[in-house]
Amino acid sequence: MQFVQVEKVGHVLEVVLDKPKVNAIDFEMSRQLGAAFATLRDDPDLRVGILTAAGDRIFSAGWDLKALNEGEAQLDNWWDSGDFGDGGFAGLTENWTLNKPVIAALNGLVIGGGFELAMACDLLIAADHVEFALPEMPLGMVPDAGALQRLPRRLPHNIAMEMFLLGRRMGADEAAGYGLVNKVVPKEDLMPAAREWATQLAQAAPLALQSVKEVLRSIECVPLESAFATMRSGDLPVYRAMLKSEDAEEGVKAFVERRAPVFKGR
Repeated sequence: MQFVQVEKVGHVLEVVLDKPKVNAIDFEMSRQLGAAFATLRDDPDLRVGILTAAGDRIFSAGWDLKALNEGEAQLDNWWDSGDFGDGGFAGLTENWTLNKPVIAALNGLVIGGGFELAMACDLLIAADHVEFALPEMPLGMVPDAGALQRLPRRLPHNIAMEMFLLGRRMGADEAAGYGLVNKVVPKEDLMPAAREWATQLAQAAPLALQSVKEVLRSIECVPLESAFATMRSGDLPVYRAMLKSEDAEEGVKAFVERRAPVFKGR
């Protein structure tokens, strides 16, 4: 059964979660997401992705606990207990090879593993009725597919601890105030806003666009001097290719000639 709808629109890949009722993610759905993001990574004509969900009530409730209860996976070493597909849980939470940006268009409750999936995206736009929560604690678990790793880097420590320990919900406007999401819009404006950003990103030089994620991933949490050393001599193939690309020359030339650049991705 297909739980993920994928559509290519120009240089943009739109990925839609579509597993009623709450887009709970099991192995099969995770593999389908992994395949979608692999398509985004490997298709040279694709430059940016949009991730959203069908409907407007819930983005995703995260891991499918019914499937877990039925023995689909074991909590002990859950990451090795089954085939989540390319990119780890939900195809994105441990995807270290996707350098193309992904915009999350959040259209409903963003819960547990759904929240972890959203945080693995690069730009987050939320409808104004969206709420975020991590309800794992009362279940005797912790959100270890990205929330424990990423949320304290996005929120003040004590606010993140409230969400971890007390399970309190955070509304879209508060999340925007902390910088957890980039933009809050009325729900009817959500996909137009995401597509507008995707169109803008798709017009950029592809190698430059991809260099940002490659470099940031390589220098995250390292001292400043080491970050400069990594950029000067580290293993950054996309960044190196960008520096000597035809597109870089074209961008400078177009600026001098006062015209729009024509980027070819090489």
